[in-house]
Amino acid sequence: MSAPGMLVVGGGGKPLGYQQLTPSASTGFTVPAGATLAVVTADTATVWWRDDGTAPTVTVGMPIAVGTYLAFVGNLSTVKFISATGHLNVSYY
Repeated sequence: MSAPGMLVVGGGGKPLGYQQLTPSASTGFTVPAGATLAVVTADTATVWWRDDGTAPTVTVGMPIAVGTYLAFVGNLSTVKFISATGHLNVSYY
């Protein structure tokens, strides 16, 4: 169990890569072979995401606020992002 504000990543998995995204349109991950977990943080502005096959907009989707994290497990190729001015930092496992 994690304490508030604590992030536990990796799950014993091997780090498989890092990526920084500037999602100005419906942008997806560049997934390293074998990766099933992506830990994502927004560093400059809110970023919105969806994983249901529909592109997010800057008003519709799930927000990732600056300084918060998204740990996405599963089919990483389905996740799309957008932001007016934000960046994403992504670690793959």
